[in-house]
Amino acid sequence: MPISQALFRRTNLLILLAGIAALIAIVAGSLWLTLASERSFAQVVETREVRSASADLMSLVQDAETGQRGYLLTRDSAYLAPYVDAVARYQELFRRLSQAVSDEPDMMPDVERLRAAIDAKMAEVTDSVRAAQRGDFEAALAIVLNGRGKTLMDEARAGFASILERSETRLLEAISTQETAASRLRWGTILGAMVILGLAAAAAWTILGYTNEIVGARRELEGLNAGLEERVRERTDALVKANQEIQRFAYIVTHDLRAPLVNIMGFTSELEETLKPIEAYLDAEEDKAAGLKADAETALKTDAPEALDFIRSSTRKMDGLINAILKISREGSRALKPERVMLDALLEAAAAAVHHQASETGGGIAIEAKIDRIVSDRFSLDQIIGNLLDNAIKYRAPDRPLQIVARTLIPQPGWVAIEIEDNGRGIAAGDHERIFELFRRSGTQNTPGEGIGLAHVRTLVRNLGGDITVRSEFGVGTTFTVLLPADLRSVKRSHQP
Repeated sequence: MPISQALFRRTNLLILLAGIAALIAIVAGSLWLTLASERSFAQVVETREVRSASADLMSLVQDAETGQRGYLLTRDSAYLAPYVDAVARYQELFRRLSQAVSDEPDMMPDVERLRAAIDAKMAEVTDSVRAAQRGDFEAALAIVLNGRGKTLMDEARAGFASILERSETRLLEAISTQETAASRLRWGTILGAMVILGLAAAAAWTILGYTNEIVGARRELEGLNAGLEERVRERTDALVKANQEIQRFAYIVTHDLRAPLVNIMGFTSELEETLKPIEAYLDAEEDKAAGLKADAETALKTDAPEALDFIRSSTRKMDGLINAILKISREGSRALKPERVMLDALLEAAAAAVHHQASETGGGIAIEAKIDRIVSDRFSLDQIIGNLLDNAIKYRAPDRPLQIVARTLIPQPGWVAIEIEDNGRGIAAGDHERIFELFRRSGTQNTPGEGIGLAHVRTLVRNLGGDITVRSEFGVGTTFTVLLPADLRSVKRSHQP
């Protein structure tokens, strides 16, 4: 289906709007999923910070307890270094843990319980260290051995475990959310890219189809322009030929019709002169009438009939010329009836009509049909072929058997050529165009005719939208070629509306 300019614009506008909508959806989806991924990543970072702060605080308490135990066992102050460091960093690490869980309200009770247990544990460790530092190692060991430190440490571990468990759960949720957002972003990007590629392909297909149609239309236009130039040239040539033919026709009419008219006028004057002796005889008195009688009888019986015969002959000639002109004129205005005509059958019928005349010389007619049908006016084709065959027989060479070949062929697409070739006496080169003129004949005139046959044929051929040409060599033979359109329905005659 051809793509109109309006359809092309609407289609590409819809594709453009769909592409913009898809791009907006992709950008909005990407921004939303990116923000979701960033939130999940922030939650992962916060959860890891809680885990890290909890682990550091647990490690710090264990370091404090390790320093306590080492000092009590060895009584060497060097073992107090982990304890001293833990006491110095304890509050800082707890603030870090508190800040890490500030956005997690449900974890604050666990942190408070953990703080109470660690505060108590750190107080227990500090009391035992201070007692040992005063030299009362028995009191210090008693504090350690009463089991309260272990209980506090177990409570601290339980608090750490609860915080870590909650953190682990939140961490897994955050990672899952981040992975889901990343997966959605990836698939959204892929689907968006596929949609955009599909729209781009649709736009490219539409543009390519429209471009191909434009290129095809341009090529067709170029072909039409070239064909139009050729047709204009052909029509110009035809008009020039028609103008020349009209000029020749006007000359022929004025010349050939003038000749018998001049004869009529001359013999009319002579007839008037012939009547004078008769009038003189009739008007004369009886004594003079006898001398005028002989002249009157000569004028009445000889001169007057002779003048009347010449006038009658000139009148018949004028009537024949006028009838020939009217015949050609009527043929040019006759309504044509395009129909499918089998050329081979038409040629065979025309050849059969004149076969006996060709066979009288020992010759014959051969048919070579390379195309068997044409859409044209059957009556015109009958007259064209019949006239050309009659001419071939009429102007045969007396010294050899007449051989005629009627053939059909395709000289170019859309056209059909009919050739009538004979081995007759031929036509002189100077008469090749003259033979198509009205009332003109060439060569020795030893056969009857008025010189309208080929003029009539050319009128018929041109009326069918074609042309007729002749190739001939004097003393060898002649070939008439009739070029006709394969379908008369494609021809519009100039006089038709």
